[in-house]
Amino acid sequence: MRRDVFQAIADPTRREIISMIAHQSLHLNSVAEKFDVSRPAISKHIKILTECGLITIKQQGRHRYCEARLDKLNEVSDWVEQYRKFWTQKLDALETYLGELQSKKKQSPSGRSRSLSGRAGKKNRKHVAGKRNSR
Repeated sequence: MRRDVFQAIADPTRREIISMIAHQSLHLNSVAEKFDVSRPAISKHIKILTECGLITIKQQGRHRYCEARLDKLNEVSDWVEQYRKFWTQKLDALETYLGELQSKKKQSPSGRSRSLSGRAGKKNRKHVAGKRNSR
């Protein structure tokens, strides 16, 4: 099965393992000791992280050490960046629109919104008054 970085970071245990070994290489037992799950469960997480390319296992004497390969996380960063640009543009457009509304509101002589003054506003006030009287 082909695995990708998104599968690796989808699980909170794997994210915690990545965080732990990002700071220093740890042998498998040290990683397993930090969690309240079985050693085989941690081994499975380590295997998935290895298949995704986020960690490598180095043999040093009797111990196997996990080392982080965080450059693979750039895929996630690139994916998030496209949405950051999208939402930044949308929020900038909203800010511009709200600024235009504020300018129009300041320019109107009464300071009230047009939708409340005028024919539609009177009709709505009558409708609301009629509902109160019918209770």
